Amino acid sequence: MIPDTAPPATDIDAILRGQHGDPFRFLGMRLASETGPIVVNVFAPDASEVEVIDAKGKSACKLELINSEGFFHAALGRRKKPFPYRLRLRNPQGHEWEMHDPYAFGPVLGEMDEYLLGEGRHEEIYRRLGAHPMTHEGVEGTSFAVWAPNARRVSVVGHFNAWDGRRHPMRRRGATGVWEIFLPGIGRGETYKYEILGTYGHLQPLKADPVGFAAEVPPETASVVHGMVRHEWTDAGWIEARRPDQRADPISIYEVHLESWRRGDGNSMLDYAALAEQLIDYLTEMNFTHVEFLPVTEYPFSGSWGYQPVGMYAPTSRFGSPEDFAAMVDRLHGAGIGVIVDWVPAHFPSDAHGLARFDGTALYEHEDPRLGFHKDWNTLIYNYGRREVANFLRASATYWLKELHVDALRVDAVASMLYLDYSRNEGEWIPNRYGGRENLDAIDFLKGVNETARHYAPGSLTIAEESTAFPGVSRPVSEDGLGFDFKWNMGWMHDTLEYMSLDPIHRKYHHHQMTFGLVYAFSENFVLPLSHDEVVHGKGSMLGKMPGDRWQKFANLRAYYGFMWGHPGKKLLFMGGEFAQEREWNHDQSLDWHLLDDPMHDGVRKLVRDLNALYRATPALHRRDCSPEGFQWIEGGDADNNTFSFLRWADDGRPVAVISNMAPVVREGYRVGLPLEGTWREVLNSDASDYGGSGVANGTIRATGEGMHGQPASAALTLPPLGTIFLSPE
Repeated sequence: MIPDTAPPATDIDAILRGQHGDPFRFLGMRLASETGPIVVNVFAPDASEVEVIDAKGKSACKLELINSEGFFHAALGRRKKPFPYRLRLRNPQGHEWEMHDPYAFGPVLGEMDEYLLGEGRHEEIYRRLGAHPMTHEGVEGTSFAVWAPNARRVSVVGHFNAWDGRRHPMRRRGATGVWEIFLPGIGRGETYKYEILGTYGHLQPLKADPVGFAAEVPPETASVVHGMVRHEWTDAGWIEARRPDQRADPISIYEVHLESWRRGDGNSMLDYAALAEQLIDYLTEMNFTHVEFLPVTEYPFSGSWGYQPVGMYAPTSRFGSPEDFAAMVDRLHGAGIGVIVDWVPAHFPSDAHGLARFDGTALYEHEDPRLGFHKDWNTLIYNYGRREVANFLRASATYWLKELHVDALRVDAVASMLYLDYSRNEGEWIPNRYGGRENLDAIDFLKGVNETARHYAPGSLTIAEESTAFPGVSRPVSEDGLGFDFKWNMGWMHDTLEYMSLDPIHRKYHHHQMTFGLVYAFSENFVLPLSHDEVVHGKGSMLGKMPGDRWQKFANLRAYYGFMWGHPGKKLLFMGGEFAQEREWNHDQSLDWHLLDDPMHDGVRKLVRDLNALYRATPALHRRDCSPEGFQWIEGGDADNNTFSFLRWADDGRPVAVISNMAPVVREGYRVGLPLEGTWREVLNSDASDYGGSGVANGTIRATGEGMHGQPASAALTLPPLGTIFLSPE
């Protein structure tokens, strides 16, 4: 060893203690000074000998072990500049291996990446952050990059380095706070995490990759080297055919929790391939246009149903690989079925391996719990005002829509994002800069998500689960709205379910709960949701909410579904509701498919199937879902008879009349006004015997010129008990 090239003891000590913040300045091959010589520093605690091998495979020098913990050093006096090399190592047992030195490689990220990352405008951030298998400087390996601006040191750890954070500390990229390293020889399938020395000198719990593309199967929590999804898509025609404005399209959504929709032998979960095959058959038979998955972004706790995610870029590994998920989406598109996924940017769990205090500080969340903690869910709230955090989330939306070909994101818990005082008492929240309760950063963030989605994934949709009267949720950003395409109509759902739960004798006093929704039905572009939230936490099943004896329960539910499918707004029904599951949903077991052996349950299923078919085939039932011109009351005030009648219109001038009798009695000679004289046909009746009903029907009806209800014609009908009928003019 040349004496004056001996590495500083402080650097060696920092490497050995895992506290070196600039390893690329010290490790690897470099000039000791402008005039040389070349020195090589290697930390290899499992080696007893280390040798430098040049490009021709010849030994350039042997390194000297200058610290018993595995620090090696050498100076090459005859070499004038660094050269390509490998390391040959030998352990005390005589085992010998060769490897590329990670500290011989230049950075992967470029100056433009640094600039965009620093500005929070890298809308495809997933192409740079995370773990990417690649060939770099002619060598195969994996590039790792992670944002941890307040860390003193960040290392990649895994089985490949005995989970020892001293071995592969990363390079910090300037002021961006991003750390990166290229590890040669590391490929797909390797498990890894990040070991982070926090800003105050404390080691954080090992962290999963925030931009990891795959993860171990829970309850294991490591990220898996995978890279962006690789799938040969066959759905180009489907993607190109999507229209930017889908308000006039029939949209009927089947909401599914993949873990519990169906299970295999021994209550085992199905994989993505089996789910795709069985879902396609079922959705096609049932005439649903879309399937919506409860969150499939990787989540550690199954009991959260996915609503506490830790992997915003990783389809859950419970059912297979990211490619398996992509293949399922592709197959669904091939069958003409749109795919919606629940996406959760409102909060994240405090699991130690997740985002919480990621670099020793409140990085993704707020330091102040009045801004950063959800008491209801014991979760942390993203700091939307931090440009890097907003960028991280926007890019996640882009990844699912653009790279995984998802057709729509249903954005969870938007109300909790919009208001600083959401579920908080006085003194438990901090007003915005104007003294108000609106979360201005979250509002800007949501607008940005929706604008970005339109740019990077044309024809995709965003749907807000928003339960307040916040204005303009589904109005374009250019018109000072939030920019969502649709919004869940939570008010309609609560009002109508409350009405339907009443004994019919009391319903006339609550008639407005079925009609009030039409006061504001066109203030937003609405989806009518009967979602998973209505069949959990002691709320029972949809069937269980209905009053009366067993026959009346089924009849009430069928009549309600008829009313819903006739009502303006897109449709959403949670799995099991379509065949009147009797017990409350349990996420740990399959739906009760055996109930379809019962004609009453199968009758509800047939009704939903036929409602979907009628809805899709009839322009009047969907073309003007979001326009007041598409709806007209015939008689909305007949509270004494518990009846509702209205018209749906399309631009072709052919109306559909919908009449619901929410009383358990037959109403003979019930006259309703109609816009056209002549023959009308009953195209669907929820009381049909095939659906389990009493079979009270009208068949064809003759509308005469006797005006009524402001219409030029009218007809006398027989209204079935607890039934909804649809009439169409011949």
